Amino acid sequence: MTQTLRKPWLLVLTIGLGTLLNPLNSSMISVALTRMQHEFALSFADASWLISVFYLASAAAQPVMGKLSDMFGPKRLFLAGLILVAIASTLAPFSPSFPFLLGCRALQAIGSSTLFPSGMSMVRTSISKGQAKALATLSIFSSTSAAFGPSIGGFLIESWDWPSIFFVNFPFIVLSFIMAIFILPKTDQVKIELGRIDFGGILLFIITMIGLILFLLSLESTIRWWALIVFIIAGIIFYKYENKRNEPFIDFDSLKKNSNVSFIYLQFISINLVFYCYFFGFPLFLQQVHHYSEKHTGLIMLALAGFGVIIAPIAGRLIDQYHSKLPLVIGAIFLLIGTALLLSLREQSPLVWLLIIMGVLGISNGFNNISMQTALYEHVKPEETGSASGLFQTSRYIGSILSSSLLGILFSTHLDVQHLHKVAIVCLFFCVLVLILALRLPGKLQLKKQG
Repeated sequence: MTQTLRKPWLLVLTIGLGTLLNPLNSSMISVALTRMQHEFALSFADASWLISVFYLASAAAQPVMGKLSDMFGPKRLFLAGLILVAIASTLAPFSPSFPFLLGCRALQAIGSSTLFPSGMSMVRTSISKGQAKALATLSIFSSTSAAFGPSIGGFLIESWDWPSIFFVNFPFIVLSFIMAIFILPKTDQVKIELGRIDFGGILLFIITMIGLILFLLSLESTIRWWALIVFIIAGIIFYKYENKRNEPFIDFDSLKKNSNVSFIYLQFISINLVFYCYFFGFPLFLQQVHHYSEKHTGLIMLALAGFGVIIAPIAGRLIDQYHSKLPLVIGAIFLLIGTALLLSLREQSPLVWLLIIMGVLGISNGFNNISMQTALYEHVKPEETGSASGLFQTSRYIGSILSSSLLGILFSTHLDVQHLHKVAIVCLFFCVLVLILALRLPGKLQLKKQG
């Protein structure tokens, strides 16, 4: 403990090497989907489950792992999470079937979802001076690994095929594990309180989401009406069940009481639905329509990722001066413009035009990510920050799951510019919704009052 306090940067580095695994593995898959489709003879609707199952498992696991961290100690859980990711990353490249690979992706998501809540717990308890800076540094680990995941994955797949996106985890796992043993603070004795974990709510949430995904993916062929019925019935039971829980997975009662926060979650779901349609859709378009290699696809995707990273500090400074509303409105406008410009893309359009469109969309992401989180904290009480942050991440996962379902519907039979336009048309509706929700946020587009 004393050593950690003397050198807090070592604690942050140890945790950061672990926490980057979830966003890295969620984004690298975007460039690998085409190879995996061919490997397992899949339609894109089937392959989209590789995205959905990761986000679904992450959404279910993160709140559970936060509470397990309190019970078993954050260090123990952090090490256990790294072991789970290592097991999944070892088994996945040798998957004998697609369902087995899906299981590995789910295990990978559960293990990597353990690392963030346990890491945050150790930062809060071990670093008092400069805690905000430590949390910001960890945020950089996550956002950077997510942003550059497609580029990293592209270079790896070009050289060593799709299994390499699993093997690349091991340097981070081994280094973080060794450092964790010696650097992370020792944890208290085990205090098992499984009654605090809403297993029933999580199970109902998973059934509800799977019903929705199965229904949406069937819209292009034979519609699975039974899946819609499962979604509706499970959703109603989930809502009623959660209202009776003391510590629910999703606190619907608090959402009803704070409409601003509810609309922030809706806005964040919509932003992620649109952004991840492009984040996962562009690599498929570049590889299957324009026949770019994985390496070149990864390089092109830097236009989307790079602008987001560059703009994030500018958005931070705007937030310091104007609160969150102005950068959110700016981000919404760029998202709307980028989506509208996508409709101008043609088969013969030069690559530079697509890069410009991706740059505009990347700028919107740079504004939206940090501004949405700030908007959330502006509208919740300090004591509600933990639960609000958990539901904020769940909103991100729901948007990502819906984006993969939308791509599964529209890219299921054929992929060309016209199908990309269909994605953009659907996304335009959500872009307008994002702009309306940004404008309705309380506050004026003016400077903060000083002092």
